[in-house]
Amino acid sequence: MSFFAKLFKKKKENKKEFFDKGILIFENTSEVIRAEGILKEKGIKVKVVGPPPEVRRGCDLAIEIPIVESMGIIKILKTYKLEPLDFIPYNKGQKLLKPVNIFNIKDFGKYLMVRAANMKITVDKDTLTIVNISGGGCPDVPFLASKLIGLNLKDAPQPKELGHTLCGYALQLAFDKVKELLCFS
Repeated sequence: MSFFAKLFKKKKENKKEFFDKGILIFENTSEVIRAEGILKEKGIKVKVVGPPPEVRRGCDLAIEIPIVESMGIIKILKTYKLEPLDFIPYNKGQKLLKPVNIFNIKDFGKYLMVRAANMKITVDKDTLTIVNISGGGCPDVPFLASKLIGLNLKDAPQPKELGHTLCGYALQLAFDKVKELLCFS
């Protein structure tokens, strides 16, 4: 091989696995909701996701965290007597263990529908009126719908103040996302 060929030869990439995020797996939804609240209160950026089916253990939600903060986050949770069942590192390119996005957004022209996990909220984009609440299977879904349908997003109470089930929590996520998408907080 000539001198120039050696000089410009592409080096083989050292393909080491680099994990940038991880998910905390919990026993039940209440623990996920509590952990999310604690971590957000501490100023830590976390995201509730659906755990990949390969690692799901009894709870349909998990918390995605930055891997560099994982030790500190787990330590914080332990001080609140809240221990995850497992911590699973992953990277964005990894297909097998990628968390499931719990949001689905559908634009129907005049209406915008946001689904978070099992709950949907539909809003008139012009008037910001909540026109439909559906999904779930929890006993408080009809109550949540009766309290929110017909109200303007800006004036509507927070679903988490009205409902205390997984459906109420999922509806809060959808409610926050639709507000974010319609450009106000």
